[in-house]
Amino acid sequence: MRTKQLARGALLAALCISLAVGLPGPVSLTSAEGEAQAAQADSANGALDERSSRDRSRGVDYAQYLAQHEGEGAISPQSDIVVDASQYAAVQGTGFETRGGFEGMEGEVLLTGEQGRVEWEIQVPESGLYHMSVLYYPIEGKSSGIERALLIDGELPFEEAAYLQFDRIWDNELEEVEQDNRGNDLRPRQVERPEWREALLKDVEGYYAEPFQFHFEAGKHTISFVSEREPMVIKQLKLFRQEPAPTYEEALQAYNQAGARETQNILLTVQGEQAAAKSSPTLYPQTERSSPAVEPYSASKTRVNTIGGYNWRVPGQWIEWKIDVPETGLYKIAFKSQQNFVRGIYSTRRLTIDGKLPFKEMELVPFRYKSGYRMDVLGGDDPYLYYLEKGERTIRLETTLGEFAPLIREVEDSLFNLNAMYRKILMITGAAPDQFRDYRVEQQIPDMLETFRTESDRLKRISKELRRLSGGSGDAEALLKTMSVQLDEMIDEPYTIPRRLGSYKSNTGGLGTWLLRTREMPLEIDELYVASPDKKLPKTGAGFFSQLKHEATTFVNSFVIDYNQIGNVAEDKDVRTVTVWIGSGRDQANTLKAMIDETFTPETGINVNLKLVQMHTLLPATLAGQGPDVAMQIGNDIPVNYAMRGAAADLSGFPDFEEVMERFRPSAVVPYRYEDGVYALPETQTFNMLFYRKDVLAELGLSVPETWDDVAELFAVLNKHHMEFGLPLVMQPQYPGENIAPNSLFAALLMQNGGEFYRDGGKESDLDSRVGIETFKTWTEFYTDYKLEREFDFPNRFRTGQMPIGIADYTTYNQLTVFAPEIRGLWGFVPIPGTAQADGSVRRDVPSGGSATIMLDDAEDKDAAWSFMKWWTSDEIQTTFGREMESLMGAAARYPTANINALDSLPWPVNDYEQLKAQFESVRGIPEVPGGYFTGRHLLNAFYSVVVNSADQKAMGITIKGEKAEPRETIVEYVQYMQEEIRNKRMEFGLDP
Repeated sequence: MRTKQLARGALLAALCISLAVGLPGPVSLTSAEGEAQAAQADSANGALDERSSRDRSRGVDYAQYLAQHEGEGAISPQSDIVVDASQYAAVQGTGFETRGGFEGMEGEVLLTGEQGRVEWEIQVPESGLYHMSVLYYPIEGKSSGIERALLIDGELPFEEAAYLQFDRIWDNELEEVEQDNRGNDLRPRQVERPEWREALLKDVEGYYAEPFQFHFEAGKHTISFVSEREPMVIKQLKLFRQEPAPTYEEALQAYNQAGARETQNILLTVQGEQAAAKSSPTLYPQTERSSPAVEPYSASKTRVNTIGGYNWRVPGQWIEWKIDVPETGLYKIAFKSQQNFVRGIYSTRRLTIDGKLPFKEMELVPFRYKSGYRMDVLGGDDPYLYYLEKGERTIRLETTLGEFAPLIREVEDSLFNLNAMYRKILMITGAAPDQFRDYRVEQQIPDMLETFRTESDRLKRISKELRRLSGGSGDAEALLKTMSVQLDEMIDEPYTIPRRLGSYKSNTGGLGTWLLRTREMPLEIDELYVASPDKKLPKTGAGFFSQLKHEATTFVNSFVIDYNQIGNVAEDKDVRTVTVWIGSGRDQANTLKAMIDETFTPETGINVNLKLVQMHTLLPATLAGQGPDVAMQIGNDIPVNYAMRGAAADLSGFPDFEEVMERFRPSAVVPYRYEDGVYALPETQTFNMLFYRKDVLAELGLSVPETWDDVAELFAVLNKHHMEFGLPLVMQPQYPGENIAPNSLFAALLMQNGGEFYRDGGKESDLDSRVGIETFKTWTEFYTDYKLEREFDFPNRFRTGQMPIGIADYTTYNQLTVFAPEIRGLWGFVPIPGTAQADGSVRRDVPSGGSATIMLDDAEDKDAAWSFMKWWTSDEIQTTFGREMESLMGAAARYPTANINALDSLPWPVNDYEQLKAQFESVRGIPEVPGGYFTGRHLLNAFYSVVVNSADQKAMGITIKGEKAEPRETIVEYVQYMQEEIRNKRMEFGLDP
């Protein structure tokens, strides 16, 4: 814990300084905007953005904060303090505006943007610990969660206050489920249903079941909200003391004293998929086809019949159902549910009725593992009774970590400490220690054995408690035991630590995976029942014979139903129809088909037959005359290769082509140009960014490199501490003949120095030019002189700190956000290092990759196909699809669209997106030419000749001397192969005589 605090402590203070700088009185919006613009200009020149500055707080977590103030004998205040949001003391930034009568709310409210800060002054009458709530309205934004940081008197009270989240409210767009023309239910589209809601401030990670409490001394204070993502409207803030919920026995006694009676012979059934509201669009109604127990059920058709499932796993997510209660009285509550997702632990939910906890036991409602659907009656054999008044009631289930929360929190802290110790050992031994050398690491790192002992004891205690809670052993417990056993062995035999370093790293990696899995609490709901205590609940319908009938029926149907066909199928030959192939997952295909049926077909009258296929079948299908009209999500090399052979249609001939091209950056279209035509529209565009660990660089006294000269200086420090700099992977072909794009680092260095891949309009390779040869030499020296690794798992090494800085595809950001929660706030990304120019500027060119949509030349109705391609790449549709993907699959699936306006509309945190846009300005495309597939292939061959074949190889104790290859001679030799292939292909396709 102490290590983590120091690391975070080394990384904070700027927000507390920059945002705490005197704001003496009410500040006008106009002057605030001027100050914000100046501050943004200063920030743009700094190495760290505002968020990273804020992450440099004193490093106190909420548990310590609460213990500190409870230990000081903090009293429970009796006073409530209500702060009118429109009566702010000061603002910084733009997007703040007061409005009156907003969405039915009386009085004035404050609109807050997705950047900036607002501050209120309050007078606290008595010292104590206060809960805090916010009455807010989630106005339209980018469809992601609303994030704010809370400052009290200009400082973060504790780490978790930097990540406060306010939910948006989602519902099905239509009340009734629509069907395609084959009788299958279509997944209901999720739309926002914003409304005024009051939210208590609580931990977004779910590590603390109770809402946050904030300590205030009596007197004058300031409260500030720093906008991190998405706008919202605030009516008021409220400081108060929330009374704890009674126990069930106390609640039942209160019911009886109030004269509440048990109702008779009432059974209310609500289908799970008919939820009234959800906190996330990922909680859309599901299709369950593996069990006959669900309602509605069909063995041959797709039916929307459940909700939740694996999508409903993140702490804080909630689903609400409306119940029309016929008479006031006492009822029992049950769910027909399935929890066959997690073993060894159980899924936990928090149940509230009309926003209130009926009694304390509903804070932790367990749903234990069992295969198939079952009836979960709350309270078990002696059901809990709930007092419900006549009328419409709202029942909410919210995902929580329950009793596992403190255990998961401790494991996360343990993992952070173990990774920090791994880095210390690494600085002494390196990643590949000498097996026969005694490094005496226990003497060089005095606190190492004590840290190992502390963490081993902690993991054993957690493992024991985990077994008690889950009622048995499981995979989760086994991993903790494995880690603790290894720590014990390292304590007993410290001289073996260097040779155990590999397995130590693997086990800590496994511990990180354990954290991710254990935080997931999935649950699938088919039906919700509210019944009188005497009413018998229905059976689950999952008997042996019903299951047997289901399996037999689905087996027979598999011979007659085309599962590759998605959604509506056009059968009328008189209707204009386009056949489209898509090669991604079924979720993406279903989403796309729903969007087609909702907007494209009604607007154009053109039907689309969408098929989910393996895209490697495109070539044989095209040759056989069985290909589609349009193929989506294909690689950059395909359009031009098809165009050379007359298989792809030239899009530049359509009258509105130039207008469509304005949607993309010129770099995105470069790979699809051939001669005077363009043969594809860009779908996605990706490029590299520089990722760095703020805490590790701070420990080493390093700053983020601006140029490659800075990188060279960085190597010396990293090598000294046996750490690594990650360069883009040197990709090898996955199968013989696979087209390999030129290495992205080589391409970046070439472009930054003014080089090109081809000259004379693509007639010759330009890699034998002076710039090309020098670039190749520089690239190979990274591996021959600095001994950098060619292949590695960047996210894992970045997570442990072994590779605290590296260049990777910007989509790695999404992976790290989900994959490494324990380093949240401790890393960032910026544009890649550049090459200094004579005028003092830095050129940061970087190549892009991506995917595209092509029209096959055999398409019968090219105008219809073009209409579809224009629709698919439009701003609105790309934005909608990107948001839908993130809604379906979470932040890890954020869509890297090539559409400029659509990318602006996706829910990136503002400061991170500014870095992304800065790099986007220097993105360049790599052209495709006839025979160009030899470029990537022989560039790789030349690289291996210099880097691998030149190095000495060891086999069975025998050293085999490598054959020294000079970079200049090698690249010139391999360029000859490239030139010859380009020349041959140009002659083959009649481009040269």
